[in-house]
Amino acid sequence: MTIRFDTGDDPPVDLLAATEGLYRETAEELIRAMQGIRAGSLGEVKTATQAVKDLRAALHLVMEERNRVEKSRREIAGAVGAGALDLGAARDEIGRRLARLRDAG
Repeated sequence: MTIRFDTGDDPPVDLLAATEGLYRETAEELIRAMQGIRAGSLGEVKTATQAVKDLRAALHLVMEERNRVEKSRREIAGAVGAGALDLGAARDEIGRRLARLRDAG
């Protein structure tokens, strides 16, 4: 599948990489805030609380984007391996094999 962009269009943003970057930055901010709290700076509590909320939101974005990517991969791959089990064909194959065994002896 090839995607072509007109000369005036900007390429799409890689949302997965962007949200993972956001997640990493927020985690680093949370670590710094926790270090400040351990050092006795109670002003960092508010920063830590906000960092936890941001971290949760970033994780949610990452998971949503990964789900979209997986869904897209499945759609591109089509119904490979998603076929239903054909019990009638399996029964016929077993019958053929049993007949061969009987004939062989």
